[in-house]
Amino acid sequence: MVQCEMCGAETASPKTVKIEGAELQVCADCAEFGTEVTTQDAGSTSTKYSTSSTGKSGSSSGGSTSSGRSGGRRRDLYDEMEELAEDYDTRIRKAREGADLTQEELANEINEKVSLIRKIEHGDILPSDDVQSKLEGYLGIVLTAAAEASDEDWDSGGADSGLTLGDMVERKD
Repeated sequence: MVQCEMCGAETASPKTVKIEGAELQVCADCAEFGTEVTTQDAGSTSTKYSTSSTGKSGSSSGGSTSSGRSGGRRRDLYDEMEELAEDYDTRIRKAREGADLTQEELANEINEKVSLIRKIEHGDILPSDDVQSKLEGYLGIVLTAAAEASDEDWDSGGADSGLTLGDMVERKD
């Protein structure tokens, strides 16, 4: 049994539909809200939509197409990402000043524009991943923040606790 990604109902035969640009596996009732996606066989060289699960199951060794569904929540792209520290601008400025460099000298050393360094130090823009790694490497600093709240903090007792979102909110009558 698979859970409908739209309403949460258990369904034995989910349909893959495209709704508002997102490809979802839904039950027959929710399938009417989108356009059914047709994909070619997994053995062919290309598929119409590269994000379909049928394209991945051909290279899978075993019965399951997703390793994260067995006992926990699904893995997310954002789980792998590190968050930029709120005080990234201060960290960069202090490290630059500690190395006795001007903004111009730092920009020359990491092969970036002075205006970019100025904007980053003022907190006007976030550094790209490339610029962030250059700054961290050259200045010897870390610009990522340690996660303040992990996923376990949000579980509030795990899946067996019986709490729902409705239990956690206060209603205005």
